[in-house]
Amino acid sequence: CWVDASHAGEWQSEVAEKSVEPKVARSRMGYVFMFANCPILWSSKMQTEIALSTTEAEYMALSMAMRELIPLVKLFEEAKDAGIDVNVNKAVIKCKVFKDNEGAAQIAMVHKFRPRTKHIHLKYHHFREHVNSGLVWIVKVATDEQLADMFTKPLGLALFRKHRKGIMGW
Repeated sequence: CWVDASHAGEWQSEVAEKSVEPKVARSRMGYVFMFANCPILWSSKMQTEIALSTTEAEYMALSMAMRELIPLVKLFEEAKDAGIDVNVNKAVIKCKVFKDNEGAAQIAMVHKFRPRTKHIHLKYHHFREHVNSGLVWIVKVATDEQLADMFTKPLGLALFRKHRKGIMGW
């Protein structure tokens, strides 16, 4: 699972000055879920709330992606328990989530309020129990290795091709 966000990615000062629409300050989030080296679920959309920082935008993206991922992981677990081969070599189905924002990863793994993040709503903390149980792992990934980047912002051709190969294999 690859998750990313572009904080206020649509922001353009000349547009914002003329607009009363708050949507110009919204962040774009994207994610792609892989299974057996194939993309099975992906999304790219504007966040519904305005994030006050890059860390908050990334954490909101992580939360939204987990809302889709956790039921999918549970479905695979149920299928495996029912004797359906879901081509998983491990005894336990877990998910590795790749994030390129250290702040968002720390908020997900270390449960304490910080002065700059205490305003983040509890609705975004729903997946922490799955991190604690080991069902979901949050893994730091370098920004240029973040496959979900292509869902959040325009990329140069070389980086686009690199991420496309990482997701699609071609």
